[in-house]
Amino acid sequence: MVVLRLKRLGRRHRPFYRVCAMDRRVAANGKAIEELGWFDPLAPEEQQVSLKVDRIDYWLSKGAQPSRTVASMLRKAGCDPVPGKKLETA
Repeated sequence: MVVLRLKRLGRRHRPFYRVCAMDRRVAANGKAIEELGWFDPLAPEEQQVSLKVDRIDYWLSKGAQPSRTVASMLRKAGCDPVPGKKLETA
């Protein structure tokens, strides 16, 4: 099963995460199938997240399951973590 989850990079006290499509059996810092964006929690609010929404939609349509954190990030970005649905942005 493919999951969308965060992969921690960076150094001590300076985290940086990549949003990746990975096989569920692979370790959290293991090899990713595809990198779908990044998350920098220490950056200013408007520069914290960059996502490839089209590729995330593709993986969700193929049955990939997002982690809770990634699902929360997708909702904030306007991409519904449930496959086949689009969030309406006003």
